[in-house]
Amino acid sequence: MPSIQSPVGAGEENYRRKYIWLTLIAGGIVIADQVTKFIILREVGLHTTIPVIPGFFHITHVQNPGGAFGFMANQSALVRGILFLAVSTLAVGLVLWFYHKTPPTHRWLAGGFALIIGGAVGNLIDRVRFGKVIDFLDFFIRDWHWPAFNVADSAITVGITIFIIHVIWGRIPD
Repeated sequence: MPSIQSPVGAGEENYRRKYIWLTLIAGGIVIADQVTKFIILREVGLHTTIPVIPGFFHITHVQNPGGAFGFMANQSALVRGILFLAVSTLAVGLVLWFYHKTPPTHRWLAGGFALIIGGAVGNLIDRVRFGKVIDFLDFFIRDWHWPAFNVADSAITVGITIFIIHVIWGRIPD
């Protein structure tokens, strides 16, 4: 009688794929973020502005020692370093836990969490390396000016938006 080998369960395969996607999405964000910041650091002087779409979008090299919107920028480097390292590590851990708990069938939500993780890691690398985050995407209209941001910030924003949509309206169809 031939032996019957049980194939890998569909559920197990789905979870394996889910973690491959986490690695690809979060890793891709970290790489894109760090490559763009490397180019800015190498090619654009600090506080230099390069108009891309005059009156709307410039590449402007700034460095943010604080959190979002300059939060805690005036605190000592030691206080900022300890606080941001702890908060970033906790946030990545929490989002990884949410990612783990997300069913493989909720691809949009899992993708949103992967974007948040990649963005958080990208900015965490800057904080560890430089004690500040490199920002360069500068949008404005007349006197209305959004604070400069980077690829990691964009990924975090998109990921949080996906999460909020999921919470408010339920699962996003794949």
